[in-house]
Amino acid sequence: MNTILANTLVIFLFMCVMFVIALVKKNNSIVDIGWGLGFVVVALFSFFIKPLHSGGSDTSQMIITLLVVLWGLRLSVHLLVRNWGQPEDWRYAKWRIEWGKNVMVRSFFQVFMLQGVFMLIVLLPVFLANSSFESRKLLWGIPVLVLYLAGLLVWMVGFFFQSVSDYQLLKFKRNPLNKGKVMRYGLWKYSRHPNYFGEATMWWGVFMLSLISCFSLGGAVLRLLGPVTITFLLLKVSGVVMLEKKYSGNPEYEDYQKKTSSFLPCPPRKEDEL
Repeated sequence: MNTILANTLVIFLFMCVMFVIALVKKNNSIVDIGWGLGFVVVALFSFFIKPLHSGGSDTSQMIITLLVVLWGLRLSVHLLVRNWGQPEDWRYAKWRIEWGKNVMVRSFFQVFMLQGVFMLIVLLPVFLANSSFESRKLLWGIPVLVLYLAGLLVWMVGFFFQSVSDYQLLKFKRNPLNKGKVMRYGLWKYSRHPNYFGEATMWWGVFMLSLISCFSLGGAVLRLLGPVTITFLLLKVSGVVMLEKKYSGNPEYEDYQKKTSSFLPCPPRKEDEL
């Protein structure tokens, strides 16, 4: 079966299961927990079915799969712990009211299936890398070892930013004294969304590692869709824009906006620089 078609089917079935769970729980926030877990399922699927037609595995395939599994499990566990016992996320609760009697159909297509499409695109570097196998020492004149080290370094920077900032925010929100306040300490002092920066950075690292098994410019461009898509989503669709809108009109957050970078970590601006 075609690689993209096979992984599309796996994602579709996975999202259908998540949708059923959400119906039973009457909580579409389940899709957020399932987001990371879905990546784990597809990464493992593409890795273990691949030897059947490619004849083996190389180091880059094992590393890419391991990194995606590590990222996905950490994210899902973090969201499960954060959301346990909490009501439906404000975004989904708002849509539930707006959609009224059409909530079931619109949830299936606009929440679960849409996220499934994005998952497929973001995972392109992973299952395309897992579908090809050939050991070599050079790629376009660049030593493969250099790509290994560079990709791993970029991924580790991203993992550090996402995991540490998630923990810092969770700890901040669990302190009753911080209710109504804006998190602006730790990594949040240098970026208003260090967790989103970390997630995007990790996928650029995965893309770099996936190039090791790429043999054409077209293949490289196709894999490039993954990190470009997740970065666009985080910056312009479901991440930065949505949260910034949520805090619009909050004086403390507006002050935070003036002094702190939106995405890329930078030293906070001083009063005389404003």
